[in-house]
Amino acid sequence: GLPASPGAAIGKAIFSADLAEELGQKGEKVILVRPETTPDDMHGIVPAQGVLTSRGGMTCHAAIVARGMGKPCVVGCEALQVDLDNRRAVVKGAKVGPEGEAGRAGVAGDKNAELLEPSTADMVINEGDIIAIDGATGRVFSGEVPLVEPTLGAEFRALLEWADRARSLGVRANADTPEDARKAREFGAEGIGLCRTEHMFMAPERVPIVQAMILAETPEERKQALDQLLPMQQGDFYGILKAMDGLPVTIRLLDPPLHEFLPKTEELAVEITQLRLTGGDREEIVRKEAILRRARALSEFNPMLGHRGCRLGITTPEIYAMQVRAILQATAQLIKEGCQPRPEIMIPVVMGAEELAILRELCLEVMQAVAAETGIKLDVPIGTMIELPRACLTADEVGKVADFFSFGTNDLTQTTYGFSRDDAEGKFIPQYIEKKILAHNPFAVLDRAGVGKLVKMAVELGRQANPKLKLGICGEHGGEPNSIEFCHLTGLDYVSCSPYRVPIARLAAAQAAIKHRK
Repeated sequence: GLPASPGAAIGKAIFSADLAEELGQKGEKVILVRPETTPDDMHGIVPAQGVLTSRGGMTCHAAIVARGMGKPCVVGCEALQVDLDNRRAVVKGAKVGPEGEAGRAGVAGDKNAELLEPSTADMVINEGDIIAIDGATGRVFSGEVPLVEPTLGAEFRALLEWADRARSLGVRANADTPEDARKAREFGAEGIGLCRTEHMFMAPERVPIVQAMILAETPEERKQALDQLLPMQQGDFYGILKAMDGLPVTIRLLDPPLHEFLPKTEELAVEITQLRLTGGDREEIVRKEAILRRARALSEFNPMLGHRGCRLGITTPEIYAMQVRAILQATAQLIKEGCQPRPEIMIPVVMGAEELAILRELCLEVMQAVAAETGIKLDVPIGTMIELPRACLTADEVGKVADFFSFGTNDLTQTTYGFSRDDAEGKFIPQYIEKKILAHNPFAVLDRAGVGKLVKMAVELGRQANPKLKLGICGEHGGEPNSIEFCHLTGLDYVSCSPYRVPIARLAAAQAAIKHRK
């Protein structure tokens, strides 16, 4: 598979997030194995030793979440056919024996066993079988392998201190929880460059409230759900801002399509059918039918290019207003406690200045209201994530209404190439690299010739329109050395990456500064 998050892990292969959570809480070591993960699987990822998926690329959900948590992860292991119904995975035509599964039946008592040739057979991994994954190479092992515990010694810390003196680029981290924020700070992060708020909505106790918000047919019904979510979000932001006290925290407002928070339509239809056939509770059937209708109505053929990000904020402004109020109320609360919170509000998937202007005004209205209610002066920067080619091309206009740009190079690479990042890496990018059509996987190493030109253009246009514009990068390229060198040369202010890649980013930023010292 693809080496999505470094480190090694051993545990029982578990195919259900619920069971992974249950066993993990009992202290058992598990590897969560799924075709791909979604926010619904978060409760199973947290206690797992590592994650293995048969689909997805270096910037899929499993990869990004695992890197953020410092968990080993292998994705896009397409040889692995995951059968969730029977709780097993099959590797078709695996070469095994004479000591592997296929050879064992004929080996017992056979004096000529050593002459057996490796044979081809299906290897089956049943739930509970022990497997190991190596997130640095993408290899998956059947059974246990020896592990070595890494240590960070005095020499390592000294090297990073030298790097900090040499580099000019700031280094922030992508973190969504107070725990991640504290870990990032331990690794030397100078703030949070990307806090994704959608992960906060997937806690089991919140899902019904989020679904009620999505299913609401009137503004009053939606307000009831949002009023319940507000204190929860305020608590989220309070914890993260407190953990990063005195350092900037860039908080991205809700980005993914709303249907991702609803159950999958196929599974829901099966549940409804089973309830009908078994004489299930009538109210439960009606409730699930309503969710199914809404899920189908919200479903899109290509959700990555659909109703998400700022488009959601434009069509349903009350959702963004709730999040902004939660950020500002948490900020005011911390200021009253003598802290120095430094939030930054980031609007995602902007294609031009018009969208940003409307949502900036919304943020400012909420800011004025919270300031009046709390008596606390609030001056929070409002910026945008640059992840569409049109936003780069019109950066001179966008820059006039933004306090900062943060380049989301995962999506910018996807929309520039026309590649689906969850499909291309496993399907054809390896062959493109082998045939030298591509020098590198563009989702792992920033494409300077194409995507890089758009970034440079946006930097130049944006700074011409707004000389005070802060510029950073928060895609996964922010932790990759070659890409960090590009960011240094382009004049960005900072890079942001997963907490466990912060030391790499600090070192790479120093190497870039020394290599290109004027």
